[in-house]
Amino acid sequence: MNENEVNGCVGSLDTKTEQAMDRRRFGGLLATSLIFPALASMACASQGQRTGQPIPAGQVGSGPPGDHPPMHSGRRPEIAMVLYNGMTLLDTIGPMTALNAATQVYLVAETKDPIIADTGNAILPTTTFDECPKDLDVLFVGGGSFLVLKDKAMLRFIADRGARAKYVTSVCSGSIVLGAAGLLKGYEATSHWASRDLLPLFGAKPVDARVVVDRNRMSGGGVTAGIDFGLTLLAKLVGEDVAKLSQLAMEYDPAPPFNSGSPKTADPEIVKRAKEWLGAMSVQHAQFVQEVSQAMPK
Repeated sequence: MNENEVNGCVGSLDTKTEQAMDRRRFGGLLATSLIFPALASMACASQGQRTGQPIPAGQVGSGPPGDHPPMHSGRRPEIAMVLYNGMTLLDTIGPMTALNAATQVYLVAETKDPIIADTGNAILPTTTFDECPKDLDVLFVGGGSFLVLKDKAMLRFIADRGARAKYVTSVCSGSIVLGAAGLLKGYEATSHWASRDLLPLFGAKPVDARVVVDRNRMSGGGVTAGIDFGLTLLAKLVGEDVAKLSQLAMEYDPAPPFNSGSPKTADPEIVKRAKEWLGAMSVQHAQFVQEVSQAMPK
């Protein structure tokens, strides 16, 4: 998708829809409803509590004093992880934790102003759209507020870097953002179970799986699937041994207390309650995403 197409797609949305998507009310609709805030807060609590400052997450593992050394001696693949207000923090922090010690991670936004995640945590971008390397090994978009679908600058950046990146990737509803940038047409992909059915609006083929790989497109399911995604991607970039080392280093040995992490395994009554809880928000999401897809060039 070129710049004019992106501008046309975003600019043609009905103004009433824009007014209805009030940022305070809608900014974290899907993001907040799909994550227990304490989990994501814990991922960054240590540094934030020590300093009281926004977390310069993209610098972890990239060389400051006291950091762990790289996990391998070869070239560190370059990964751009796109940040935006209302992003689901764990969608990005999970895979970043798996990837960081073996790759060069750039946390990218239009400016270097703090980004406020769904949990209220602030993260500092480490580079801007203009400064980000042109030819990336990996472009990554996590899920969160669907208002990002109206961010022309971000969609242009994603479309541009995605056209050249070795891998184009996402976690949770980040796959919807890739679709809106024109990067998933004809590809299999997954998303959070509550948004996966929206993928065909962008020509993608939805797959119910934790991680889906279709050629150079890789997508993870909802929120916590980001760690599985990160390890899968790391194995492709630098080999299984390094990915296994990363898994062991962060002691990723999940044993959830309940078998309720998917509509396929949760009790029917829990699934019903979840759908009722998400009901009105899901309708808003679907209507908004449909408007975005309809405004895209065919």
